Amino acid sequence: MNRNKNREHLIKSVEPGSIAEEMEIEPGDVLVSIGGKPVTDVFDYRFQIKEEYLEVLIRKADGEEWELEIEKDEDDDLGLIFENDLMSEYKSCSNKCIFCFIDQMPPGMRETLYFKDDDSRLSFLQGNYITLTNMSDEDIDRIIKMQLAPINISVHTTDPVLRCKMLHNRFAGEKLKYIDRLYEGHVEMNGQIVLCRGFNDGAALDKTIADLSGYLPFMRSVSVVPAGITRFREGLCPLTLFTPGEAGEVIDRIEGWQSRLYEQWGVHFIHASDEWYILAGRDFPEEDRYDGYLQLENGVGMMRLFIEEFHEALQSRKKSMEDVAQKDSGAMPKAAAVRRVSVATGRLAYPTLRDFALEMEKSFPLLTVKVYEIRNDFFGETITVTGLITGQDLIRQLQKKQEEGEDLGEVLLLPSNMLRSGEEVFLDDLTVSDVRQKLGMKVQVIGTGGADLVDAVLNMDYQREKENDDDSFVYVREYS
Repeated sequence: MNRNKNREHLIKSVEPGSIAEEMEIEPGDVLVSIGGKPVTDVFDYRFQIKEEYLEVLIRKADGEEWELEIEKDEDDDLGLIFENDLMSEYKSCSNKCIFCFIDQMPPGMRETLYFKDDDSRLSFLQGNYITLTNMSDEDIDRIIKMQLAPINISVHTTDPVLRCKMLHNRFAGEKLKYIDRLYEGHVEMNGQIVLCRGFNDGAALDKTIADLSGYLPFMRSVSVVPAGITRFREGLCPLTLFTPGEAGEVIDRIEGWQSRLYEQWGVHFIHASDEWYILAGRDFPEEDRYDGYLQLENGVGMMRLFIEEFHEALQSRKKSMEDVAQKDSGAMPKAAAVRRVSVATGRLAYPTLRDFALEMEKSFPLLTVKVYEIRNDFFGETITVTGLITGQDLIRQLQKKQEEGEDLGEVLLLPSNMLRSGEEVFLDDLTVSDVRQKLGMKVQVIGTGGADLVDAVLNMDYQREKENDDDSFVYVREYS
């Protein structure tokens, strides 16, 4: 039986302590209906379970059907996790965008890397950006009715003719009307502009920003990111990279709009991604300019947040160690100070991490931190983000350092965004174990925050211990 077609949904797991566990629902059971109606997809499910009284039909693994009556608060979740997150088939992209990164992938990689999603449900659930081109009036009606927000939209340009050209879809311009519908329905949105040199930049970018700012306050923010260009573009629309001077012009244009919009709305609204500032050789904006970091996943403010977290963590850890040293007759905790560590990163983050390494060494004179910029030979040197580094590039370049006599230290730190989410697998299917084996050294995967870097370099393990009888806490440090 194809449960999806029959609108039945296999339950993968049940959250501990949840309503579902209390009702003795188990993994392997099937959700048949709610209120006597089949559940179309995750949108439908989320909307239906808002009710305070539910009649839920469950089919047990042995075929027995249970009709459960559930009374709960409106915001209470049932605690069901389904085999298919969307509870229906994924919607694929119907465009052929001139800048599409998937079209620039080499052959022979795992199949999932070639799937182009363009699903509004993933926008709501995971923050993915959608183009609206494969959506219908009924889809938009449902989003408005259920108030599913925020919806993240890949706009690129508000010129209908240019949008059709850039997305290579004759309906792309017409579908911009859905932004009007979402605005009228008071649905919160975020926008994205992938900027292509000679297409949607310059005056076209001004028009797009002006048009999208008309959707404030429901269009909360818009990011501008440069098109990623790999070496696998044979047969595709010719695109060229922005120069440092042109990157500066893009920043100036965006910051000019920020000033005007902030005066009117109290938000900066339009944001340049970190790549523009690095390419132009400029400092990142101060933290207040990011309006609460609404577009971190698009690389907007990621470096500023990283910098702020790093400095706060470094000062905190340094002070804590000094306090410990004073209590221990001036002896600095030895293992936290005597340590040789290597960090691998992409070209984009390398200058910042290099400066951080120097700051840490200055704070802890017996500490050695080496930062290695991994060149992206796999996709091409124009790809500079850490998240697209492959295992083979990492291994080959660090092995060369070893052959040249360089000591990589006692541990190699890798940020988790190099790997598939929740796994230790690189884009090219090599694993962290492969890196350990090839380099013959310990490898540690760390979080992507500034505090994660500081704690990993210093090898600090934190525990919280209640102090006296009040609600304050102190950190107890272990140095291994």
